[in-house]
Amino acid sequence: MRPKLTQKRTKPTLTARPMNNSTQPLILPFHGKTPIVHETAFIAPGAVLIGDVEIGPEASVWYGSVLRADTNAIKVGARSNIQDGTIIHVDDPSIGGTPTLIGENVLVGHKCMLHGCTVDDGGFVGMCATMLDGSTVESGGFLAAGAFLGPRKTVPAGEMWAGLPARKLRDLREGEDKMAIAGAAHYVEEASLHRLAVSAYSSQENDT
Repeated sequence: MRPKLTQKRTKPTLTARPMNNSTQPLILPFHGKTPIVHETAFIAPGAVLIGDVEIGPEASVWYGSVLRADTNAIKVGARSNIQDGTIIHVDDPSIGGTPTLIGENVLVGHKCMLHGCTVDDGGFVGMCATMLDGSTVESGGFLAAGAFLGPRKTVPAGEMWAGLPARKLRDLREGEDKMAIAGAAHYVEEASLHRLAVSAYSSQENDT
């Protein structure tokens, strides 16, 4: 199932806050749009969410990641993880820009670059991979580490694409199409542990 943009914006769970506390992310309203973060999601210290961003239940955005939705929308579905150092951006629809839509149970590896693209439920984006405008990783598709997926290209379900530019490398072996789902479950657990660590550290800061 492809993620859909939420039509009705609700009151955000988290409000904008300055980065004067080392345990806080920057969650910044922009041009009347405030990021919406589900109460069960984990946004790591140092992560940045700007504008029309929506983060779903048990999703996680990790240290050093930037989601800048200043001209279009960025949506991250339930239990998906945006790992450390990843950059997600969009272009204005007036110049042909499209939103970045991340479905449920998606794994986006460390230091990825996603721009106006779509990753369907259970899609896998390996570390340091790039996805450009209009590109798609389908459910059960696998974009390998370091791959460069050009505009409007699609990684079909059951295939691994790799290289620069990315092309089909091979069909996935049994179970590989479920790697994102397993990784998503792991990162839900990791997020719980990091949330506790951040809370404990914050309490120490407040006591000093």
